[in-house]
Amino acid sequence: MLLAPDLTPAPNSALKRVPRLDALRGAAIVWMAAFHFCFDLNHFGWITQNFHRDPFWTGQRTAIVSLFLLCAGLGQALALHQGQPWSRFWRRWAQVAGCALLVSAGSALMFPRSFISFGVLHGMAVMLLILRALGPRLPLWACLGLGLLACSAPQLWTHPFFDSRWTNWVGLVTRLPITEDFVPVLPWLGLMLWGYAAGRWLLDTRPAWLAGGLTAPLQPLALLGRWSLSFYMLHQPVLIGFLGAAATMRG
Repeated sequence: MLLAPDLTPAPNSALKRVPRLDALRGAAIVWMAAFHFCFDLNHFGWITQNFHRDPFWTGQRTAIVSLFLLCAGLGQALALHQGQPWSRFWRRWAQVAGCALLVSAGSALMFPRSFISFGVLHGMAVMLLILRALGPRLPLWACLGLGLLACSAPQLWTHPFFDSRWTNWVGLVTRLPITEDFVPVLPWLGLMLWGYAAGRWLLDTRPAWLAGGLTAPLQPLALLGRWSLSFYMLHQPVLIGFLGAAATMRG
């Protein structure tokens, strides 16, 4: 089946945006910002919630991270289909990895005893490398199977060796680390693999589902999705600064 023309850029051209994927990523960003706003309200004492144990909050966190990783996998399928060169991949990867280091530094200042050593951006940086190297070499069924194996691995085997900050990024921990965010390679690589498999399937069988346009109300989400990394890095300092100022005035 032929692919929709607007998903396949001309040789040497820039990769084309896919508004529907951008909008889906934008929706994840809005959900994440709302979640973090509630987390910050709790941190400053405006509300009292248990974000580490209450299923209402832990379930939302799982869903938000899952949506981000599915989008990342789908985006990699599109990038590879459009012929993204390694040079462009490395530029984007460096942005993600650099922002991950900034998140670690910033969280260490605010939460010195529970700083983020391997959160969502750290996990994405490692998983993108794995997917970029293995994805093009795997048939669709292997992506699905390896995704299932990755999701199941922490339930099948764990070891105390993986409980330190230097090794817990693998994910085979016997206990969860004390940290503000933790997105290890296992099981989360499975979600990115499934997103990648979904992207390949859509490109092969349902390209119109990706290539279609957006209604006017959804276009702001697509714009936000194009700048997801910038928004991710800026929204918490803005929210924390605003709520911190409000808490000072309240006190």
